Amino acid sequence: MKHLNKIKAIGFGVLVPFAGSLYAQLSTQQLNGGINTITTSVPLLLITPDSRAGGMADCGVASSPDANSVHWNAAKLAFAEKKLALGVSYTPWLRQLVNDINLAYLSGYYKMDKNSAVAGSLRYFSLGTITFTDIVGNTIGNFRPNEFALDAAYARKLSKNFSGGMAMRFIYSNLTNGLTLTGGTQTHAGTSFAVDLSGYYKSNKIESGGKASYFSFGFNISNMGTKIAYTSSGQKDFIPTNLKLGVCYQINLDEYNTFNILFDVNKLLVPSPPYYVTGTTQIAAGKNPNVSVAQGIVQSFYDAPGGGKEELKEYNPSIGLEYWYDKQFAVRTGFFYEDRTKGNRQYLTLGAGVKYNVFGLDFAYLIPIRQNNPLQNTLRFTLLFDFDAFKSQNAADTPK
Repeated sequence: MKHLNKIKAIGFGVLVPFAGSLYAQLSTQQLNGGINTITTSVPLLLITPDSRAGGMADCGVASSPDANSVHWNAAKLAFAEKKLALGVSYTPWLRQLVNDINLAYLSGYYKMDKNSAVAGSLRYFSLGTITFTDIVGNTIGNFRPNEFALDAAYARKLSKNFSGGMAMRFIYSNLTNGLTLTGGTQTHAGTSFAVDLSGYYKSNKIESGGKASYFSFGFNISNMGTKIAYTSSGQKDFIPTNLKLGVCYQINLDEYNTFNILFDVNKLLVPSPPYYVTGTTQIAAGKNPNVSVAQGIVQSFYDAPGGGKEELKEYNPSIGLEYWYDKQFAVRTGFFYEDRTKGNRQYLTLGAGVKYNVFGLDFAYLIPIRQNNPLQNTLRFTLLFDFDAFKSQNAADTPK
C-alpha cells in the first residue's frame, strides 16, 4: 500500500500546477530542437470519455451524433435521429499501477423538435486515496483528490445541412483539500467557467456506383474560459482551450454494411513555452506566456519559439475507421499521432460495439507505440440507452 501511495503521489505531483509557474524557465540549450511540451491545468477536460471515439483513436468531432456528442461537438445533436438518449462511460486510469483512479462520464440529449436539441453531461475524475506527508515524512492525513466538469449544451440547425452549438461548463478541481504548502502558502480548490462553440455540416446523399454516401465536417473550439488558481498567491494557469477539426465519409455499401472513415486534428489554443536565455528570465525566442485568455488563443497560432516548423508540430492528427453490420454490430480501429517534442503520444486503438433493442455497449482498447500510456492494457466501456426503442418495445408489448 505504501508503494502504491508513492506511485500515486508522483502522478499527483505531475497534475498539480500550482507548485510553480506553469511555464518552466528552460534555456535554449535545453529546448532548442528538443522537448517543448505545452501543459495546462485540468487535463481531465481532454481525456476521451467514451469508448466509441476511444476505439477510433479519439476521432469524434464529425462522426454521427450520439449521447456523448457534448464532449466532441454539441452542434451534431441537431441532426440526431433519436428523441432521447443517454450514455454512461467508465475509464480506469493507470490500471497497471493502481486500482482506484478512474474517470466516470454521464451524458445525454433531448430533441426538442426536428431542428434543435438540448444536452448535458457530467465527468468525474477520482485520483484515488493519497497519503499526505510533511517535509520529514510524517503522515498528515489521507485525502481523495477529485475533479469534475458539469456541462449544459444547446444545438440548432441553421440550414438544411448545417448546425451550430454551444456548451457551457463549470469546472471544479480539488487536489489538496486545503493543504498548506512548505513556506506557508495556503491551497484551495480551483474553479473555472468555460464555453464551447461548435459547428457541424452534413451533406445530402451522394450517389456513386449505386452506393449511397455522406460527407460531414465538424469543428469545436472547446474550454474557452477563465484561468484557474489553486492558491491565494494569485498564480493562475490556463485551462486546456482546444481546437478540434474533423471530417467523416460514410459509405453505405448495401442494406446491411456501412463503413465510416474519419480524420481529426486537434490543437491546444494556449501559449507555447518560450525559450529563455540561459540562467535568466529573458525570452530568447517565442512570446510571453503570461497573457490573457483571449490573447493566448490568438497567440497560440504563431508563438512557437521554433517558428513555423515547430508550430506545425502542435497539431495532432488522428484517423479512425468504423464498420457497422446491420446497424447492430460495429468494429473500430484508429491511429493517433503526436510529435515527440510535444508529448510523443502515439498509439493504435481497437474497439467494438453492439446494439440490442433499447441499449448499446461499446468497448475500446489502446495499444501504445512510442511510450507508456495511462490507458494501455485497459478495457474501457460505454453503455448507451435508446429511449425511443424503449417506447417502441413497450408499445409492441402492450395488448391491443
